[in-house]
Amino acid sequence: MRVLVIGSGGREHALVWKLAQSERLERLHVAPGSAGMAALAACHPEVKANDLAAIVALARAEAIDLVVVGPEDPLTAGLADRLRAAGIATFGPSAAAAQLEGSKAFAKAFMARHAIPTAGHATFEEAAAAHAHVDALARPCVVKADGLAAGKGVAMCPSAAEAHVAIDEMMSARRFGDAGDRVVIEEWLEGEEVSYYAITDGTRIVTLAAAQDHKRALDGDLGENTGGMGAYSPAPVVTESVEKKILERVVHPVIRGMASEGHPFQGVLFVGLMIDAVGDPRVIEFNVRFGDPETQPLMLRMKSDLLPLLDAAARGELAEATAVEWGEAAVCVVLASGGYPRAYATGKRISGLDDLGPDALSGDLVVFHAGTRQTADGAAFETAGGRVLGITARGDSVAEACERAYRAAEKVGFEGRHFRHDIAARALRR
Repeated sequence: MRVLVIGSGGREHALVWKLAQSERLERLHVAPGSAGMAALAACHPEVKANDLAAIVALARAEAIDLVVVGPEDPLTAGLADRLRAAGIATFGPSAAAAQLEGSKAFAKAFMARHAIPTAGHATFEEAAAAHAHVDALARPCVVKADGLAAGKGVAMCPSAAEAHVAIDEMMSARRFGDAGDRVVIEEWLEGEEVSYYAITDGTRIVTLAAAQDHKRALDGDLGENTGGMGAYSPAPVVTESVEKKILERVVHPVIRGMASEGHPFQGVLFVGLMIDAVGDPRVIEFNVRFGDPETQPLMLRMKSDLLPLLDAAARGELAEATAVEWGEAAVCVVLASGGYPRAYATGKRISGLDDLGPDALSGDLVVFHAGTRQTADGAAFETAGGRVLGITARGDSVAEACERAYRAAEKVGFEGRHFRHDIAARALRR
């Protein structure tokens, strides 16, 4: 098969890394890709992820059999619709189905229609009304930009003062642009957060492993929300009984509900969940693509061939009996630029990538490039984004994978580098 992956970040690097191992693969392309992926796939830096016409043209020119869409923006813009209209099999939902991520207000209304458990909430298009609601609540809340904000449009607000600041940043200062024209204010949920994945062809599903992301910038789940500072899999909080509840109360109702409303969901459904003290799940958010950085440990853990699974889902031929085989554990530690998730400098030379020891040689350690580019002389890499690298390791236990990932993280350096030191701490405490 000839496959085209859309995107340029750490998630896409992980997908490319996994797809490149498939026996069914003939040729792998990525647009725009990055220098970090160039050894695995033919990169097309001239084709941007949001240039729908150029992507369709590239897929035709390269006789692509399957397009795998990484980021959310082109999905909400209708890339999957354009590709399918051109007769090209696509792994990723239609623009209508992608509203589950593209609009938090849409997702909340959808969950209400289909009795899917989630946090209590209110939606506002006027800042004054949002401020008044916060004052009336008199308890912790979560303020979310309605639209896409690269995972950063969420503010956890223990106090009313913090909620007011978040509303002003989103609606008045327009920190997230049009995404903050409308905000959703939710109740603060208690419990343990987890990411759950299911691949679907619109009717049938194949479940993937659960993972746990670390959204806050600083150790101890402090600081601002980011796109994700690290992740690990499996997530011990998802026991067999908890998974049963997730499937019965969330995943299956979403797939049935989207189909009943005329928008069958094809692709990967990523559900962010809060699991309470008795194991009951409530939806925090939906994503309509693989998560970043959860994809990195998932791909390292996955023993099965990914390509046939994505292809079957794209063609509406998924067999629920498909069994995905997993290794024991994997951990990803994100190295970020100084200042992230706010303003940060780029162009900082990265050292240490060529000397990561036997773990890298054995394949138990992989460095996924999230925001890098080659230096002008082509001799090294430098920073080109907020999240720079995903240092990802696997092991026979979370503890072993963690040790490998952090050992490598300490060897890689660049000016301003920072990372969390407590990725997978919940699992290690159990």
